Amino acid sequence: MIQKVSHIGIAVKNLQDAIAVYQKLGLEVEGIETVESQKVRVAFLPVGKEVRIELLEPTSEDSPIAKFIEKKGQGIHHIALATDNIENELKLAEEQELSPLDKVPRQGAHHASIGFLHPRAMKGVLLELCQEKDG
Repeated sequence: MIQKVSHIGIAVKNLQDAIAVYQKLGLEVEGIETVESQKVRVAFLPVGKEVRIELLEPTSEDSPIAKFIEKKGQGIHHIALATDNIENELKLAEEQELSPLDKVPRQGAHHASIGFLHPRAMKGVLLELCQEKDG
């Protein structure tokens, strides 16, 4: 079941520059990590108690984020919805013809299990489903 908005992913060219901008709003970095499988460095900035901004910096020219920035520029990349059962949500998305890009979950930042739905099916928005690791 979809539970909440988890985070909003924002593609940036330079992570440290982007962090400095968001810190001007009073937001603080919760953590920075590299997700090798996605060729990206990620910074999470909590907004309130349940939602985060996820800043995404490519670590390679062939990273999906680098390609996104090249095509569309910096900006909102995706919206992530938290679920308590990622496998079930991806199966339901397939049954509802919501064009899941992932048939099975893969590992994302914060050790979450994730899967994406194609923007074509979601009215122009890349939607991430994520099951956050307990604890």
